[in-house]
Amino acid sequence: MKPTIVGIFTLISAIAISLPLQAENLSHLNKLLLSKQCNKCDLRGSGLVMADLVGANLTGANLVNANLSQANLTGANLTGANLTGASLYGANLSGAILTDAILTGTDLRNAYLLNTQLDGVDLDTALLDGVKGISQQAATPAQFHRWGVREGNRGNYPAAIAHYYRAINIDPEFAPAYLGLGVVYYKNDDHTKAVKNTEIAVKLFEEQENELGQESSQKFLDNIQLAHQLEIDIRERERGAANVGKFLGGVGSLLLQLML
Repeated sequence: MKPTIVGIFTLISAIAISLPLQAENLSHLNKLLLSKQCNKCDLRGSGLVMADLVGANLTGANLVNANLSQANLTGANLTGANLTGASLYGANLSGAILTDAILTGTDLRNAYLLNTQLDGVDLDTALLDGVKGISQQAATPAQFHRWGVREGNRGNYPAAIAHYYRAINIDPEFAPAYLGLGVVYYKNDDHTKAVKNTEIAVKLFEEQENELGQESSQKFLDNIQLAHQLEIDIRERERGAANVGKFLGGVGSLLLQLML
């Protein structure tokens, strides 16, 4: 046998030996797809895009980095499942049970979470942009506020506004959420709503004797109003300059007529 062929054969053998065996994983995957019963299954990295998993039993399953994008998991039991890094983009989780599930870095964008049980779940690092039907009991006002700040920093203002309002619906006197709304509305060029929500934040921070919050909110409010006044002044100057231009044009026409 030629040396080059021997070398290639050796390399292939080494690679084959170093690769983890996938038979068990494939067995678990087939079990899930055939019976929808896969308690504590090893489904790491499985491709389950658009899979029909209505009512599936995935209690304690290992779904790390699995792709469940647009899968139908209506009423599925994912209690204690590990969904770290998994994609549930656009998935239907309505009525599903995710109690004590691990959702570290899980992609839940555009997912449906109507009546989804999320007791004991930490959603702090999950991607929630466009998520639909998430229960207000799924998080605290502070958590919704943090998500609002994160989405606002990304420029995703609709998602940020939705998170801030969820925080306010839980606690109508949660001042940071009103300030967050003020900031987002200002960035979105809605002066009226920016002022209104920031004024509420100033009032609440004052009532709650939060000096830092009150000072920060008041300073932001002052800057909003100053910027708005400057915009008005600029528009008036531009309008005045336009009127002067029209007047000079009229004078020019008149002078031409007088010279004829």
